Amino acid sequence: MLALRRLAKNSQNVAPFIFATARHFSSPNPNPIPVPSSASYDDLINAAGRKRDFATVRHLLAKRITDGCYNTSKTFKFIAADFSALDDLLQNLAALSNWFTRKHAHDALVAQLAKLNRTREALSVAETMAKKKYGATHVTFHPIINVLARKKDIPAAWHVVEVMRECELQPDLTAFNYILTAHCFLGDITSAADVLVKMEEEGVGADARTYDALVLCACRAEKVEVAVGLMRRMMEDGVAALYSTHAHIIKEIICRGYIAQAVEFVRIFAGTEVKLDEENFGFLARHLKNMKRVSEAKSVVEEMEKRGLPIGKELMDLSPCKMTRRWLVGKEVQIPGLRTFGGHTSLQGKSWSLKNTLRKMCCAILSFPLVALVV
Repeated sequence: MLALRRLAKNSQNVAPFIFATARHFSSPNPNPIPVPSSASYDDLINAAGRKRDFATVRHLLAKRITDGCYNTSKTFKFIAADFSALDDLLQNLAALSNWFTRKHAHDALVAQLAKLNRTREALSVAETMAKKKYGATHVTFHPIINVLARKKDIPAAWHVVEVMRECELQPDLTAFNYILTAHCFLGDITSAADVLVKMEEEGVGADARTYDALVLCACRAEKVEVAVGLMRRMMEDGVAALYSTHAHIIKEIICRGYIAQAVEFVRIFAGTEVKLDEENFGFLARHLKNMKRVSEAKSVVEEMEKRGLPIGKELMDLSPCKMTRRWLVGKEVQIPGLRTFGGHTSLQGKSWSLKNTLRKMCCAILSFPLVALVV
């Protein structure tokens, strides 16, 4: 009992000390230690690089990985001001002792050079990585192919693919998708078909971006019925379409002047995903507004209000409370692949079979008749 009384007495004396200590440590630090970030390391590396202090650059590259701050597209931004520093930088990157640090530093440099449209130098660095076993992968070459494809320099992009093969890296789906998208953006169906044939020969399948490119290609070639068929095929294969895939078809139908049919197409997918509804209805309303089809745009905005979809600032002036309800009217135009059931539209028609190969899908696109849509 005596021992317990002494313990209770001592605890009364200790408590004020504990509370005072807690207050001391919980008080805000007037000089907090800055938390390292990728952006702060980028600033330090670029400052050192501009001074050609490559010893500091090496130190910072190693330390940032330790701190979990990985390289970014701005890590070697100083190269843009002075390309003569590239050789010295490469020598110092090769001197990095840690394999992981060395690999990611080279990957970041390739991405930076590609971003600056110095694709020849970027490809040279990527080849060096492969030859010296610095850990070159498909991801190393992706920025180069992407930039070349965006510039529509398709021969140069295929050359990079051949270099990948020489480096014992088989072209992957992302590399093919970059080139395929470039052809599809131009509406070049024949070249797009050739890419798909090569994908089939390489044993590369298709993903949502592949389908997105093909839908874009069909729309650019003014074959909206083919685009609808591709969308139906995606649904059958269980491939979730990108928002842009829906936008391609909506835009093409509107450009043909079939506003009511564009609305019906959007309603096909309504209710499955709130974000998709927001994107589709919003895109449709904005496009109609830009085309000076104000009354139709107001009708779309009214339906958005009824569905509880948010309306952006661009469409606030079309708020339904400022108008008398007006439905879209127009003559019935049948778009192949669309059919109305009791006021609701669904995808229909014969199964648009690819016959298990992407190549036959290309043949179907090439041979698909352009059905005249007459008001």
